Amino acid sequence: MREPGPARRPYTKRDLNAIYRALIEAYGPQQWWPTAAEDGPEQRFEICLGAILTQNTAWRGAAAALANLQGASATTPEAILDLPEPVLGDLLRPSGYFNTKARKVRVFCDSVLDAGGIDELLGGDADDVRARLLALWGVGPETADSIILYAARKPTFVVDAYAYRLFERLGRPPGKRDYDTYRMYFLERLGDDVWTLNQWHALIVRHGQQICLRTRPQCGACILEPRCEFSRGDAGHEVD
Repeated sequence: MREPGPARRPYTKRDLNAIYRALIEAYGPQQWWPTAAEDGPEQRFEICLGAILTQNTAWRGAAAALANLQGASATTPEAILDLPEPVLGDLLRPSGYFNTKARKVRVFCDSVLDAGGIDELLGGDADDVRARLLALWGVGPETADSIILYAARKPTFVVDAYAYRLFERLGRPPGKRDYDTYRMYFLERLGDDVWTLNQWHALIVRHGQQICLRTRPQCGACILEPRCEFSRGDAGHEVD
């Protein structure tokens, strides 16, 4: 593993705009979050479930678990809570850690019913919703921000391993590898347009899955290669 190079100032808003333009020209607008339900409370609830089920697993596992719930006609909080926990766990098996996730999903469903519905749980400004979600067992910052951005459609920035990897490799991270440091850095520079924040997160994920791989990154095919210190051997290789 290479040692990190000398620390440089984080990117300015102008720099970030240039990176965003490069990514969206390379990949086009991303249609994220994928759901089976059409727009409405059912879709928002499905997005929330997906955000929980994709914890520590690839999206394909979470999608398979959601498909199992749909096949069992368990797509509402009431229907999910009616399932015995072992049955629910078996339906969620493709997402990994299925027994723990079954408990997390049940806690979330209880919170939806206690609030009076998914729209009530996600109502209010982004900070209020975030505090409400983070108070729930099984919901951490990344899951909460995914729910806020994609289900509640309120401004926040979702920080994940792909974001850490990209900006550390570029050689201009916002600071230490800390969730709130990254989140506030981006929010202060990107503004509060929900569509743009949605695209930023989805594009970083797409780039991390397709080009900026954890091992054997495809630097020669990278649209950001001219900016990247890692590709020149000047930046340290982080551990995801």
